[in-house]
Amino acid sequence: MSDYIVEMDSIFKTFPGVNALDNVSFNLRAGEVMALLGENGAGKSTLMKVLCGVYQRDSGTVKIFGTPVENLDPTQAQGMGVAMIHQELNMCTHLTVAQNIFLGREITRGGRLDERAMRQRAREILARLNIEIDPDTVLGDISVSKQQMVEIAKALSANAKILVMDEPTSALTAKEIDDLFAIIRKLRAEGCGIVYISHRLDELKHIVDRVTIMRDGHFITRTNFADTSMDQIISNMVGREITEKFPHVQCERGAKILTVRNLNAGKMVRHIDLDLYAGEIVALAGLMGAGRTEITRAIFGIDPKDGGEITLDGKVIQINRPEDSIRHGVVLVPEDRKKDGLCTRLSIRENIALPNLDIICDRTGVVNRRREREMVTKTVESLSVKLSGPEMNAGNLSGGNQQKVVVGKWLARTSRVVIFDEPTRGIDVAAKVEIYHLMNDLKRQGIGVLYVSSEMPEVLGMADRILVVCEGRITGELTATEATQEKILELAVRFESKLERGVA
Repeated sequence: MSDYIVEMDSIFKTFPGVNALDNVSFNLRAGEVMALLGENGAGKSTLMKVLCGVYQRDSGTVKIFGTPVENLDPTQAQGMGVAMIHQELNMCTHLTVAQNIFLGREITRGGRLDERAMRQRAREILARLNIEIDPDTVLGDISVSKQQMVEIAKALSANAKILVMDEPTSALTAKEIDDLFAIIRKLRAEGCGIVYISHRLDELKHIVDRVTIMRDGHFITRTNFADTSMDQIISNMVGREITEKFPHVQCERGAKILTVRNLNAGKMVRHIDLDLYAGEIVALAGLMGAGRTEITRAIFGIDPKDGGEITLDGKVIQINRPEDSIRHGVVLVPEDRKKDGLCTRLSIRENIALPNLDIICDRTGVVNRRREREMVTKTVESLSVKLSGPEMNAGNLSGGNQQKVVVGKWLARTSRVVIFDEPTRGIDVAAKVEIYHLMNDLKRQGIGVLYVSSEMPEVLGMADRILVVCEGRITGELTATEATQEKILELAVRFESKLERGVA
């Protein structure tokens, strides 16, 4: 009898114009963490959705706990002990933690919901995972990290023995990641088989036993993590050697492009002063919740300002809404690309054209199809977007290619400042390097680049200057040569440290 709890052999799956899985094999043992790695679009999530019954395979065999399964659907997969925690959490934020854990599997008594029993059972499951959350708390009132813990508790409440985690740490702080890893180790010790999908390769050494690598819908290799190196993993993922993770380029600093003075907006943007010059990349660093995203939203005009002045190329400009910002050439690539950056039900062509209608329309307001075609073709080719065609639905693109479309729609127009908010979150190592090269190209062109990143190596590797944010204020500025992780963290907790010492 096989010691594998999951066996997938010769799996094929196609979508219109895309061969998503081509003769892929995969296996998983009880009590192990298997990393499933590959670039965006490699087929990782598709393969796991076949395992979870979300997608029907075109051909191939699937065995779960040694039992062959045909026409697998999500209910059947769940009944066999398979659960998947998706990258974008799909939960009911208006319901309580307990209600979310038992959603679709509610405990009833006498034909009525037994809220007391669900609360008690939820409390037991959370305690098993050492998660301190009140089951009566409304889910929307807790952090994303804790919502993710609730999703794990939900899977365990259904007696999941095979747990798929798709980019589980993309929105977590270092402390929250440590908490998640503790839970993963506990589940592994209890015999749960875990599939771990992540682009944060530095995490693997803490929890992973084996590695399966995919590329362009194909199985590439499978090995023990201890028997391979990070360079080999990356090379297998991308099909080539990546010689430089952070391709920083040195440019002569030019004229001042953007000046922000005494910017205030709500509780998380307080007295912000910053300057941005041509030929440099400036990073906003800090802990999660420090106010970095809020600063970018206030500059771009999404959130109303309580005061302050913005100067572009020496002229004071008024930005009261995003349209004002776009008109002046100050654009934002948002943190949540699906929610704020893309119309996922529209085509790639429509997404690129939509914010640029003022450029591609003629005097009568009719879209000039030739201009539109040229704009879309240039954008797709310059950013190497992987797609079957410009009419492909943007929601069907991989995360990295979606990010490229979000960036590309702004580069199609003449922008003076490009603000990136977590531009590499949830994309693979090769796509990250492409984004870095894009930022460098903007820098060479004299376009101001301001970006938010929670990845410290990325900040240290790409920024010319670093502005550290804590409690909605800029607490310090560091050049690339003087910046260290320790100095950034010291500035990132400056106000919190004062509070701990009782200093006002």
